[in-house]
Amino acid sequence: MNMKKREKAMRYFQEKLEFTLGPAELMHRFTDHDDVRVLDVRAEEDYRKGHIPGAISVPKDRWDMYMGLSTTGRNVVYCYSQPCHLAAEACLHFAAKGFHMMELEGGMEGWRQFGYEVEGGVTGVANAA
Repeated sequence: MNMKKREKAMRYFQEKLEFTLGPAELMHRFTDHDDVRVLDVRAEEDYRKGHIPGAISVPKDRWDMYMGLSTTGRNVVYCYSQPCHLAAEACLHFAAKGFHMMELEGGMEGWRQFGYEVEGGVTGVANAA
């Protein structure tokens, strides 16, 4: 690999590590009581069917309210699955406003594949009240 490609690869993977994490890493942060806020950007009805425990529902029509986002810690965003770009769009939107954002690779599908707990109900929904 030539020097230019090696430097490009190093930048890419450095940024990937800085701005993404997998389900196991997120679970580890939960157990370490790390300052992490988890945001579910799927449709609210899908959130109600099941979500990562403690996640806050922030569907696209509420992104401009910035409700539920941490101003001091990390915000981890997830959507449906790895191919879904909704979480990446949300991260871009919120990062532009100065929030520290990370994307959960695999989304809700990845979380379930690891066999981690899923919470149901309406707790944690960010309302426009």
